[in-house]
Amino acid sequence: MLRLRIGERWVGDGEPCFVIAEAGANHNRDLGMARELIAVAAEAKADAVKFQTYSAETLYSRQTPRFSYLAGLGDKSTWDLIKEIELPREWQAELAAEARRRGLIFLSTPFDHRAVDELDALGVPAFKIASFEIVDLPLIRDAATRGKPMILSTGLADYEDIEDALAACRAAGNEQAVLLQCASLYPAPPARINLRAMETMRRAFGTLVGLSDHTLGVHVAAAAPALGACVVEKHYTLSRALKGPDHPFAVEPGELAELVRQLREVEAALGDGRKAGPAPDELEMHQKARRSLVAARAIPKGARIERDMVTIKRPGHGIKPKYLDLVLGRTARADIEEDTVLTWELV
Repeated sequence: MLRLRIGERWVGDGEPCFVIAEAGANHNRDLGMARELIAVAAEAKADAVKFQTYSAETLYSRQTPRFSYLAGLGDKSTWDLIKEIELPREWQAELAAEARRRGLIFLSTPFDHRAVDELDALGVPAFKIASFEIVDLPLIRDAATRGKPMILSTGLADYEDIEDALAACRAAGNEQAVLLQCASLYPAPPARINLRAMETMRRAFGTLVGLSDHTLGVHVAAAAPALGACVVEKHYTLSRALKGPDHPFAVEPGELAELVRQLREVEAALGDGRKAGPAPDELEMHQKARRSLVAARAIPKGARIERDMVTIKRPGHGIKPKYLDLVLGRTARADIEEDTVLTWELV
């Protein structure tokens, strides 16, 4: 069994799925909105709330072309758009305290070495590395040296990228990794999600796996535990009508709560894999709705039981249908009325 610990929470085999409510940049640089996002995550019963810590100066060249999915946000450059939605770093301690007050684990994705230092100083219990940063091996190595679980999104990555990132963790003495399957499209069509890649990565790399989901709705993410996800991350917002790059594909508060509910139901539905007959709460159905051998007509005492005297009907508390051939040719011990459920005492 594979498990690791994130704060006070065990994550992995045999444990409930670890749900990360990804607030990301959907705070719109409004501290009140950021605090409200934390409240929403707590009300939805997520395990963690996550923001993103970056600065335009260390994230993008000013010459970076515009992304097509940002076409509806005016004519500002990518650099300027990112600058507008940076998380003010002085908020981080306050947001971490607010998350703890509401029973949530506080996380934030670091996009530069300064962010790793700041988040480590705040005591975050894990580091989440974004898909685009999986090739920034110095950043991964720096985070891994802090000795905390590493959650690595693998959008756009091939096997070599993943192996390089895991090797960077191992070089720092850190074997605690979770690989998240991800499609780096915003929103991502379900056909691009490839949930089966989680099983592939677990077999290939021997790590825990999960899903970072950018699809619309919650149904795809809710299916992830059925294929082995122990972590599910989902972007959310207070309203998709808000202005900003990540609001349109995020789920709203009611949807986030519904996702957590569905994840827990899927986990419960997975069971233990054993087929051991009826459960205690199924016994009534077992007795009344299964089939038995039943008298097709009245059978007088002493009569030899022939095939036309027996049918197969519900309920199921009589002789099992598989014993039909053992019953045929026997003698009725008593008068048997039509539609009587046959038992071994009657023949």
